[in-house]
Amino acid sequence: MLEDAQKWPRLDWREWRDTAVTLQLWMQIVGKVRLALTPWVNHSWHVPYYLTARGLTTSTIPVAGELMEMEFDFLDHLLRIRISTGQSAELPLAPQSVASFYRAVMQTLHGMHVRVSIHRTPSEIPDPVPFDRDTGHASYDAAAAQRFWRALVTIEPILMLFRSGFLGKVSPIHFFWGSFDLAVTRFSGRPAPLHPGGVPGLPDAVTREAYSHEVSSAGFWPGNDAFPEAAFYSYAYPEPPGFAEQPVTPGAYYHRDLHEFILPYEQVRTASNGEELLLDFLATSYAAAADPGGWDRNALECRRGIAGIPRPVPAPA
Repeated sequence: MLEDAQKWPRLDWREWRDTAVTLQLWMQIVGKVRLALTPWVNHSWHVPYYLTARGLTTSTIPVAGELMEMEFDFLDHLLRIRISTGQSAELPLAPQSVASFYRAVMQTLHGMHVRVSIHRTPSEIPDPVPFDRDTGHASYDAAAAQRFWRALVTIEPILMLFRSGFLGKVSPIHFFWGSFDLAVTRFSGRPAPLHPGGVPGLPDAVTREAYSHEVSSAGFWPGNDAFPEAAFYSYAYPEPPGFAEQPVTPGAYYHRDLHEFILPYEQVRTASNGEELLLDFLATSYAAAADPGGWDRNALECRRGIAGIPRPVPAPA
């Protein structure tokens, strides 16, 4: 088994900030390829990445009657491109500008007869520079990128366990390249008020479609310049009355500017049992949305899943 230091690696935003920003922009380029080629799915579920045993993958993308997959491999530090025709290509993940990476990806796809054009402005990033003109972001610390992926590898099974305790509509566990976070979302089953929009770098139509129904959403992100700390989060839309005052895991707190509950990653990393602490945060912050929001918890919830054992179904009354 891995030592805790490998399972819960240290993630200091300030130490790997340049790599994180560059990596996010690279991942947006590939993510926008998937966006451009894949039919729209509710709540933008057609655009995220999914965790693999080596990194993060787009999963399958339809291309002229075939299937393509693009995977960031954080063990060999490659972008792997595979098509069901048998074609494949590899691009190195190494220090290079966003503009250089953009050209390499698009030229490689063109050489594989994949015709695609993407919107070149980054999403959900302040003061964005178009990918093809961004020569300022060019960092890649392989060890730091791998530590980030190792953290995701540790976190995803915990989110899987939390996800398994819900009978209602619930998202896959996926990694969004716009907000750069690993997320899982539960739905009450009721429509939500029209979202006001105004999310920087995101069209209002996308935001409103994503939040068309009531949600309690939780996940992990590594931090950014506005919030330079890796953390777990949980929020509700619409936020029910009294949400911010609901009791949650000790050490977690409601962030008044973000309108989210926050549990610092460092607190989980250094806990005697990080898995139990995180599960408690996920459960209590969900309850903070569900209880004052009037969710039908008896109908929506079930026991957490047990590997290999079917969920028991009671006989109808």
